[in-house]
Amino acid sequence: MSLIKNLILIALGAVLIAQMNISCVNSDPFANAKEGEWIQLFNGKDLDDWIVKLNHHDIGDNYGDTFCVEDGILKVRYDQYDDFGERYGHLYYNRPFSYYHLAVEYRFSGKLQKGAPGYAIMNSGVMLHALDPETMLKDQNWPISIELQFLAGLPDGKPRATGNVCTPGTHIFYNGKLTEAHIVKSTADTYQPNEWVRAEAIVRGNESITHIINGKEVLKYTKPQIGGGVVDGYDSAVFVEGKSLSKGFIALQAEGQPVEFRKVEIKLLKP
Repeated sequence: MSLIKNLILIALGAVLIAQMNISCVNSDPFANAKEGEWIQLFNGKDLDDWIVKLNHHDIGDNYGDTFCVEDGILKVRYDQYDDFGERYGHLYYNRPFSYYHLAVEYRFSGKLQKGAPGYAIMNSGVMLHALDPETMLKDQNWPISIELQFLAGLPDGKPRATGNVCTPGTHIFYNGKLTEAHIVKSTADTYQPNEWVRAEAIVRGNESITHIINGKEVLKYTKPQIGGGVVDGYDSAVFVEGKSLSKGFIALQAEGQPVEFRKVEIKLLKP
């Protein structure tokens, strides 16, 4: 009788292990991804697959719930802050990508946090090809990366195109030539605060990056690489001038302006 019980226990254990293995496989959204299929990086519920890094804070310290999820929306907010305190923040998805099509749906809300720089009003972005967040030092302001910049219109009514590229610690080739300009402007329209905008980036390793705003191509550049200034407090060992950026992390930005994201999704592309 004891032999039969032991066999039953062994069989039950095998079933439980198999179920656990199946669960682990299914928890990876990329395990069975089909070509051309949108995969949701933001699940609408929590930040379990994301890594927070704020300037002057250790990795993982989400000071004041800067990044949070409410009512299915991923929010950057500052209601628990006093002064901004140069807490430039980035929320990294927990794995790198090389060839992909990214889409982010965002809108600006609220007012610029006290102490934040003036240029950050109605200003945010998503970082592409960012170096591993584990390489970010405690007092590093921005990641070495390529930024797809988000902007919204201001009360003066002047054009303020979204979808520009910014280059913290990087250079790009634009119109076939290396440019050391920190910002290259797009041809996108101006969108207003509280207006949802769909920003996309088609990233092909170190070959090219294309920006698309609400379905319209607005900017294209090539050969992203490490170089230039803007980034402070970085580990000099990872700053290799001229090193090509063929892959990296995706990170949502927080520079003092409240902003909301309702969708962050990606398609994997073939090289």
